Amino acid sequence: MTNKIRLLILGTGGMAHAHATAFAQDPRCEMVGTVDVVPGRAAAFAKEFKIKHHFTDLDEAIKWGEFDAAANVTPDSIHHPTTMKLLRGKKHVFCEKPLAENFKLADEMARTADKNKLINMVNLTYRNVAAIHTAKHLVASGQIGEIRHVEASYRQSWLVGNAWGRWDKEDKWLWRLSEAHGSKGVLGDVGIHILDFMSFATGMMPVSLQARLKTFHKAKGDKIGKYVLDANDSAVMSLELPNGALAVIQASRFNTGHANELHLRVYGTKGAVEVKHMDAWTEIQACLGEDVHSFAWRAIKPDPVETNYRKFITAVVTGKNGDPDFRRAADLQKILDACFKGKAESTMKI
Repeated sequence: MTNKIRLLILGTGGMAHAHATAFAQDPRCEMVGTVDVVPGRAAAFAKEFKIKHHFTDLDEAIKWGEFDAAANVTPDSIHHPTTMKLLRGKKHVFCEKPLAENFKLADEMARTADKNKLINMVNLTYRNVAAIHTAKHLVASGQIGEIRHVEASYRQSWLVGNAWGRWDKEDKWLWRLSEAHGSKGVLGDVGIHILDFMSFATGMMPVSLQARLKTFHKAKGDKIGKYVLDANDSAVMSLELPNGALAVIQASRFNTGHANELHLRVYGTKGAVEVKHMDAWTEIQACLGEDVHSFAWRAIKPDPVETNYRKFITAVVTGKNGDPDFRRAADLQKILDACFKGKAESTMKI
């Protein structure tokens, strides 16, 4: 292939380094520009990844226009306005999660991308876990029968341990605890991941839910410096799926002893499958066929899958949109919105 996809990296924080590292490994892609509003950061990022052009203003980059697609790695609250500018500029967009702060904004982004016939994908990173695709296959092929019960959790403990740094001293953690600084708490930060993990594997989105969110006292006056610590730290959701099955989803930053772990169990009338994933390892096992009578679980070796980064470049090259797309992320955001709206109410239909 002679003509590479020219990519702009928007935002140069920690996650942008993961994007740039991944895209640099795809021979079909060339990173041609980067943007960051903080003086000096775009230039430093461009030097590190050997990118020719750098800007401190997105409008300036769009006016330059010598790129085909953009990876939007800005803070959550900036996703909507920056992505809309890129879409109006006829650029394909690979956006970090969550797509937007609420369903209304996410829906506008999805509709605009579709209207303009632009490739649009969201970096729900745990789609890169091969085991979740294996679990989806087991469910879709009928090997576990009709789903009756689902359990899913996303466990972190950075409010307890200091392996990732001091949450009470560092801005990169404190902003995640403050609604005024754009945080939707643990539900908004990782809730979208575990919702996608569960609904992707089962092939079903919930039709109703009950939710309870909890913010714990963590500092004097519930404030540290400019940060009011009012975002939720733990969340529990009780969901009903379209076939009547029940699902329980939990997410917390107080799961002591767990660094960053996703756990999914899907129970059916013929069998069950379980996935555990951490940054350094993944396990998948299933109880199928005659094993259901002896409670035997057997490990499965999943087949490798393409990363979201490669799937995005493939989508731009072929002109066929990839998954997860903006509409998928908007539908997930609609569920999160319902959790916030119904956190102290009875069952709500979605």
